[in-house]
Amino acid sequence: MKNKITIALVALITLPLGVLAQNDETPVEVFAPITTGVSFLTVAPDARGGGMGDVGGATTPDENSQYWNPSKYAFINGVGGATVSYVPWLRKIVSDIDLVSASGFYKIKDVQTVAMSFRFFSIGKVLVKKSADDTPLEVKPYDLALDASYSRILAKGFSMGVALRFIWSDLSGGSTVHDEQYLTPGWSIAADISGFYTKDVNFAWGKGCGSFGFNISNIGKKIDYGNGDSRSSAFIPANLRLGGSFKMPFDQYNHLSLNVDINKLLVPARPVQGEGETQEEYTARLNEYYDMDPITGIFRSFADMPDNSKFDFGYKIKQLNFSIGLEYDYKNMFLARIGYYNESKLNGNRKYVTFGAGFRLNVVVLDVAYVLSVAKNNPLDQTLRFTLGFNMAGLKKLASNDRNEEGL
Repeated sequence: MKNKITIALVALITLPLGVLAQNDETPVEVFAPITTGVSFLTVAPDARGGGMGDVGGATTPDENSQYWNPSKYAFINGVGGATVSYVPWLRKIVSDIDLVSASGFYKIKDVQTVAMSFRFFSIGKVLVKKSADDTPLEVKPYDLALDASYSRILAKGFSMGVALRFIWSDLSGGSTVHDEQYLTPGWSIAADISGFYTKDVNFAWGKGCGSFGFNISNIGKKIDYGNGDSRSSAFIPANLRLGGSFKMPFDQYNHLSLNVDINKLLVPARPVQGEGETQEEYTARLNEYYDMDPITGIFRSFADMPDNSKFDFGYKIKQLNFSIGLEYDYKNMFLARIGYYNESKLNGNRKYVTFGAGFRLNVVVLDVAYVLSVAKNNPLDQTLRFTLGFNMAGLKKLASNDRNEEGL
């Protein structure tokens, strides 16, 4: 019973990416969702990337690069900085789901940078019970992640970075029933491997740049919510992000950048019974899925077909998510953003336009983003993101000016 409750809660409170596999010979669609634990790790935490359609694999480095591509930190300007972001999540469905995150970086040398980030995902209040006759228990599940990264310039214009992440997921919020722990919290350790290449492009009227980046994130052990049984564990959302960016100057003060990201979730789809497949054959595939280790799952995600049908390249292409964003800046002080995120109907049908704005001063950075859904009944519609950042060099300069004024 404990395992059944675990699986039900994981399905309820995580945000699975649905994959609908369709046989061209029949009009019947086979529902095969790609489900993961701790899927809050796929939620863009900051308002800059969130204002450009969830793009950030190759955008110019900023304080929030830890989520998008840690290797970008090696090229960031300044000695250090920090940001705090807030996302009131799924406001069209509930009012008490929030993502709060913080990140910061410090440049230890011209070619080396260290960074840390923290994310806390409050899932709000959930009513659960073991059986229909039990009194519902109100629990407050939450997830959190703490990570650290190191990035270094390895060649002219090229850097790589690694990140280590600790993940904790408590689906019962510490609640107990009959003096027993209702659900065992799950934990995992994961790693990211990333790279970033950038090259300046000089025009007669100004300076631009072109960049490319990749990030293979959340490579780690399954998160186990039970007693070690494979059916009470879940893949964490390993993901491949490829990004490209080109920044074009209009003149010395005005710039426009075009940014594109492609994402592939590196998690196999849960099998569904295919046409003509016996129950024994399907059960064997299902047991193989539950027992599959994460590394095998990463490679299997590129070729698996949920209904055990013949490999279909077009179907796998539909598992890719595309996003594109534009960012305009004036003297890198005022910024305006717009973006579009596209996910195939077979993969969840998240389609939305995003808008954003930013203000950068010597000390403070403020970014705001807004999501407007294109697809019908999309729970992400009208989602807001807020980010407040601080620049360490600006703070030191401000403090130095204050001391000079006091001395005078």
